[in-house]
Amino acid sequence: MMITEFLAAHWLDITTTVLGLAYIIFEYKASLWMWVVGFLMQALGIVLYYQKGLYADCGMEFYYLSMTVYGYWRWTGNRGDRRLDSGQNQKPVPVIPQHFPKRLLLPWGLLIAGVWAVIYWLLVTFTNSNVPLADSFTTALSIVGIWALAHKYLEQWFIWIAVDIVTCILYFYKDIPFKASLYGLYVIIAVAGYFKWRQLMKEQRTESI
Repeated sequence: MMITEFLAAHWLDITTTVLGLAYIIFEYKASLWMWVVGFLMQALGIVLYYQKGLYADCGMEFYYLSMTVYGYWRWTGNRGDRRLDSGQNQKPVPVIPQHFPKRLLLPWGLLIAGVWAVIYWLLVTFTNSNVPLADSFTTALSIVGIWALAHKYLEQWFIWIAVDIVTCILYFYKDIPFKASLYGLYVIIAVAGYFKWRQLMKEQRTESI
């Protein structure tokens, strides 16, 4: 296959991979730009996943789109007064990571199990998906992951580590090599991100004393 034909066949994969790399770097840095890049990445992801028969992932992108708006709103303190520009008048968004509330563990665990089961049934019953178990698993877990990220919960990194490992394997299987490799990198960055956010929590506790 000529290089031009290869690029034409994989341009969505490549583009969303580049955006995804920028997204995870901004997430690691706890930057507002994460939500802007994420919105564009999810929009293109809808087309990519539909083409590849990853219907649960495709549907999940619509949820992600709404959560990027919600996440931006949460991170700006529910006010539009913090800016993304790099000028002198930029007002940094204070990142205050916190622990996932223990009282939410059981209800969210049950939600994940329920959503996983429902999506699996839908994929098996109404689509030609040949990876319904893995596709529905990453979708169900991601529902909690993006919500936990919007609320700056430290433990959201554990969720993404699990999602990234399964997704990496799944995407190689579905011939989406660039994004599969990106998710492999995501695993490493997610581990580093956990320690980065935990350090931020320690620094903030020290400053508040």
